[in-house]
Amino acid sequence: MPNPNDKEDLPIQPLVDHYHDVLNLLGEDPEREGLVKTPERVAKSLLFLTEGYRIDAKEILRSAIFEEKYSEMIIVRDIDIFSLCEHHMIPFFGKAHVAYIARNHIVGLSKIPRVVDVFARRLQVQERLTVQIRDAIDEVLNPLGTAVVIEATHLCMSMRGVQKQNAVTVTSAMSGEFLSEGTARAEFMRLTHSPNT
Repeated sequence: MPNPNDKEDLPIQPLVDHYHDVLNLLGEDPEREGLVKTPERVAKSLLFLTEGYRIDAKEILRSAIFEEKYSEMIIVRDIDIFSLCEHHMIPFFGKAHVAYIARNHIVGLSKIPRVVDVFARRLQVQERLTVQIRDAIDEVLNPLGTAVVIEATHLCMSMRGVQKQNAVTVTSAMSGEFLSEGTARAEFMRLTHSPNT
């Protein structure tokens, strides 16, 4: 698996050249003092924000699976997410809440936010991001159920378009025991929306 921090493996220069051209097309002077290094900075920033293409989320989960006689709900909530809308390449950001009901195997807790980051650091739509997180956990852990809820603000709606600054988009993806209107689903919703939990 390529190391996303290995700059020699990443196509920096073609991106730098393109951003240099973009500045020209916008009517700017890419040679002026404040912009001389901007194409390189933007290229490096974009490669970081899309490093999820070069990381295997399922391998992250596989690296820390432990056998444990536990069959209850495990929740990691309020995971910060930062992603780029694939339609405008403008950020959207918010919180992800992820739960699974273990089936005799658990995963290291830090791996859940890492999986969220892998899928968020791609050009995304929130709906797909939500499903990708659920599916990765389902495939690798084979839990009794998985639940993912994402609440996000999209700058493509706040800064342009309809310009609604306070709109929050909520998406969910569930499987297994979370699909029915039963105890697991109710407990997940209660625990992820209670500030005192």
